[in-house]
Amino acid sequence: MLRRSIAAVATAAALVLAPAVAAEASTPLPATNTAHRCVSHTTGLCGWTHRQRPANRYETAQCRDLSLSYSRNSSGTCSHHHGVRYWFK
Repeated sequence: MLRRSIAAVATAAALVLAPAVAAEASTPLPATNTAHRCVSHTTGLCGWTHRQRPANRYETAQCRDLSLSYSRNSSGTCSHHHGVRYWFK
């Protein structure tokens, strides 16, 4: 009985979340930086200037070790990943 209830809740959650994920996946990223500006900072380059695009619209920077950053502010971004390679916001 508990397994059936858990399965029902999981199915309901999947039905609610699926349209939102599908809509986000179908939204193309802009070819150029039209909605964001690169952070004016001493490290890293503007990704848009160097024809680099973010992996998704939430990515704020790409670190030098190629990991992605979703930090809300520029302070400390990629500090444990050898610094920022490209800024996107």
